[in-house]
Amino acid sequence: MPPRGADGPARICGRLAPSPTGYAHLGNAWAFLLAWLVVRARKGVLIMRMEDIDPQRSRPEFAAALLEDLRWLGLDWDQGPDVGGPLGPYEQSRRGAAYAETLTRLDAAGLIYPCFCTRKELRLLAAAPHVDDAGAPYPGTCRELSAAQCEGLFRSGRRAAVRLRCPSEPIEFEDALLGPQSFRLDECGGDFALRRSDGVVAYQLAVAVDDALMGVTLVVRGRDILPSTPRQIALLRMLDHAVPTYAHIPLLLDCEGQRLAKRHRSLALRSLRERGVTPQRIVGLLSRLAGLNPHGVPVSPAELLPDFALERLPGTDRRVTDQDLRQLAP
Repeated sequence: MPPRGADGPARICGRLAPSPTGYAHLGNAWAFLLAWLVVRARKGVLIMRMEDIDPQRSRPEFAAALLEDLRWLGLDWDQGPDVGGPLGPYEQSRRGAAYAETLTRLDAAGLIYPCFCTRKELRLLAAAPHVDDAGAPYPGTCRELSAAQCEGLFRSGRRAAVRLRCPSEPIEFEDALLGPQSFRLDECGGDFALRRSDGVVAYQLAVAVDDALMGVTLVVRGRDILPSTPRQIALLRMLDHAVPTYAHIPLLLDCEGQRLAKRHRSLALRSLRERGVTPQRIVGLLSRLAGLNPHGVPVSPAELLPDFALERLPGTDRRVTDQDLRQLAP
């Protein structure tokens, strides 16, 4: 659990949770800067967690570069892969025992089931209507298979993913930035996978378990993750874990209105740094777009703390224009 404050109550605990599948870009810097400001403004504990659960896409050189680039930007953390701490390991690739124990608990409670649907069968579902980015809804094909049917499929050599039996009641929560939220999980993809058929633990399980075991009480992340939040809340409640407060911030878009992503290689912090752009200029631009620095003067993250408030953040996505990028030039 997070450290306790001088007066007794536990301090808030937030986290930065990058995926080491590429170099950090302006969109990552935007999200991590705002998450850092929310936690540091409240004098909370900040954890750096490397979400490297996917062995096909995660690479150690990207993990090292992420830590270096975010420190260069002016961000810091109290616990993490490079500084240690009492709640590690801080890499998801090393936390398999915790995920396995959770799956055992859910299995004993009858809350999960094997899914033998192939990737081809699941791809055919992609054409079905779905909500936002939650993915195609799973129709429950394997939900009611008997033990004998499952045993027969296993004996035939079929591999199975593991899915959660999602509750039917709506999942409601108060988003610290977006206000009241209500989702039905059957409209957010239905019974979702907790472990893939190749044995790799799914994002929803890893994130929910890690947030719980690391004592995270405040999650600040992009609004594109919003459809995942009711899934993680449902899982946390099933496991009798405390549910964090969530704040889903707007996204940073390119000049064409597309979300900044790793394909924007020229906007990687590493590339900007090599061109002589200072971290203060980057933070100045991002804080102007966030409504925290009206004139976009170069600043460090720490200089934004005295006047920061979550309520000041914009409610809509922000767009980085070509003019913005020209102003970054040294």
